[in-house]
Amino acid sequence: MARTIGDQELALLRFVAEQGPISVGEAAARFGVPRGLARSTVLTVMERLRAKKRLTRKRVGSVYLYSSREGTDALLNGVVHSFVEKSLSGSVSPFVAYLSDVERVSESELVELERLVKRLRSKPREG
Repeated sequence: MARTIGDQELALLRFVAEQGPISVGEAAARFGVPRGLARSTVLTVMERLRAKKRLTRKRVGSVYLYSSREGTDALLNGVVHSFVEKSLSGSVSPFVAYLSDVERVSESELVELERLVKRLRSKPREG
């Protein structure tokens, strides 16, 4: 799934991953309307994501239901991985520096970050 996706596609893909399976009508009402997007625009974006193999479509009765091929966690992990590889040349240091400057980090996020650091420390090191 190497084909890149834009910001609007990512937002809709994340919505479908969290809410799916979902029809175009439901996505238009719950995702599109609050953002000022017409039903036809939501349909176009969903079909674009299906063409990029990011969404699947299954006919149920008289409507198609769309689902993400991956869960929200895997989706966001892939987005971060792509960003680090493409924008930061694979270096996580600028990303970590950014995190240290973030004004609000919840207690649960700090616990998760500490868990991840422990996991990183347990991995073998490169020479």
